[in-house]
Amino acid sequence: MRILFIGDIVGRPGRQAVARHLPELRERHKIELVVANAENAAAGLGVTPVLIAELRSLGVQVFTLGNHVWRKTEMVNGISGIPDTVRPANYPEGTPGRGSLLFTLPDGRTAGIVNLMGRVFMEPIRCPFLQADMEIAALSRQTRIILVDIHAEATSEKVALGWYLDGRCSAVLGTHTHVQTADEWVLPHGTAYITDAGMCGPCHSVIGMDSRTVIEKFLTSMPRRFEVAGGPVIFSAVLIDVDEITGRATAIRRFLLRDS
Repeated sequence: MRILFIGDIVGRPGRQAVARHLPELRERHKIELVVANAENAAAGLGVTPVLIAELRSLGVQVFTLGNHVWRKTEMVNGISGIPDTVRPANYPEGTPGRGSLLFTLPDGRTAGIVNLMGRVFMEPIRCPFLQADMEIAALSRQTRIILVDIHAEATSEKVALGWYLDGRCSAVLGTHTHVQTADEWVLPHGTAYITDAGMCGPCHSVIGMDSRTVIEKFLTSMPRRFEVAGGPVIFSAVLIDVDEITGRATAIRRFLLRDS
């Protein structure tokens, strides 16, 4: 199976980048499943069911989220009714939504998607390593192909999770920091890995936000209201090839497409 995983989509510019590049990539590379992290699709913080529907119409089939999932009331109230969307599985019991799902392609093939959130420099939630054990154990009874989005701040935590899950899932793909890393590879036991898939959003920015306001905050330490930047956009993603019999990845490739 050929799977495209799209890094954090940031605001309207990120959605425009998906609209611009995804159709061509799907056609050129014969992509069969498209997964995207959409937690910043609404003005850079959060997402709504309406924007999930917009991205679905552009060709995204499964959506992962992260620490900004509850920024919009519409998502708090509506997430449980969106079957193609997962939030971090290691939130407490009773949290709305689901942390993993089994996606079925039109031809009947399946893939499992797990969303996890790190704890280093982030919220004190349940252990992502132990939660991964439970989610993967449940999904592996239904499918060989399992992707894990680890939404985390610390590179060490992401790398450690990659090694921890090597051979037990098809891919461990990092999100949250918005800067695409150059460490994509297939681990020894067949799990594709990258520390961060990057973002889709404004190129002339600080991880998607207007650079002037962010710089002011660093210089003054005073609160500032961040807004999504304008200008040219980038589209960041990784392409993973997975053996459908074993569930092991055979290749992973980065895309970082910049508009002029």
